[in-house]
Amino acid sequence: MRAIGVEQRRARLARRHLLLPGTRTDDVAALADALVALHSSDPVTVYLSALARMAHPCLAAVDAALYEQRSVVRHHAVRRTLWVATPEVVRELHGAATLALVTPERRRTAGYLAVSGVERPEAWLGAAAEQVVADLRAHGPSTARELGERIPALRQPIVVGGPRWGATQSAHTRVLLGLGFAGVLLRTRPVGSWVSGAYRYALAEDWLPGGLGDLDPRTARAALARRHLERFGPVSTDDLRWWTGWTAAATRAALADVGAQEVALATGPAWMAAGDVAEVEDPGPWVAALPSLDPTTMGWKERAWYLPQSAEQAFDTNGNAGPTLWVDGRVVGAWAQAPDGRMLTHWFEAVPAARRAELDDRLAVLAAAVGETRYSVRFPGREHPRILAGRAEGADQDG
Repeated sequence: MRAIGVEQRRARLARRHLLLPGTRTDDVAALADALVALHSSDPVTVYLSALARMAHPCLAAVDAALYEQRSVVRHHAVRRTLWVATPEVVRELHGAATLALVTPERRRTAGYLAVSGVERPEAWLGAAAEQVVADLRAHGPSTARELGERIPALRQPIVVGGPRWGATQSAHTRVLLGLGFAGVLLRTRPVGSWVSGAYRYALAEDWLPGGLGDLDPRTARAALARRHLERFGPVSTDDLRWWTGWTAAATRAALADVGAQEVALATGPAWMAAGDVAEVEDPGPWVAALPSLDPTTMGWKERAWYLPQSAEQAFDTNGNAGPTLWVDGRVVGAWAQAPDGRMLTHWFEAVPAARRAELDDRLAVLAAAVGETRYSVRFPGREHPRILAGRAEGADQDG
């Protein structure tokens, strides 16, 4: 069994995740594909993850890929998270993860409707879904508010979350979520700028020729496992199970279906794509400034090989990564955009001045691409508020 060391893992990460100057690309679809998909729980992440890997960082190019060329699309997938990926990958994600959510989520919504006094909740839900589809066919992409104005049923108040901790919301939230899980709807261009999460909804078959297809779940899981191994391997079984949200049995079956090759890490056995165990060349020195929830930072459950203990404050208590600064395959710092647009930095360990200057240059590139736009981070690390307040030990207010 081949042994894979930490330095080889970092070399693979740098090259395959397009973090070296020579690997950067302005092809947003290729960029997303190199990471399997881009996190979109925070709309800002999609753009900043792309900018960090583009040869000529440009917000308009990301917009064009999303909403004009539609070479990448947004969809709920693994771990119930919003992702942006190429149509081919989105179809695999849908079959591999999203379809499994349809029945339990519909049952949950019907339960909320029943508790809220709606008679025959399943029939009510089916009728509401039909009205949404008919309305979008007539009017095209629309916001939840616009749909609610035209479809009275979507304004039905329902109690969600149970009798003790329940909250009242309009039914449109659950109806649109369910239609998204079913692959009927996709989230498209938002109202406002690129930092907005107030998306317009469109029929998947109208937005994407052929819609999301009907890929068999086992076939889809195998395809997704292969992609993940090629981009993130070596990964442990736990890494893959965590990233996908699959059961242990489904994870083992997917690894077997793709003929994954077992290798040895210092922490135990892991898997690589078949035929992909050849040594990857040392990339030399490199740096990266990555946003909150970047796919690289969030690519593995076991992170000690790139996340030293000193840098754990870059994550929140739920394991979500805030914005991070990388040197040669390790997280060494965190960063934040100040209200006045400055890029503030914090170092978790001593970093040579020359490497800090390289990271300042990368942050300057991001700042120039973002321009006058100010944004908040929806999933900040624990250090993030202190950086913004100027209280982080080792913070650099001139970053």
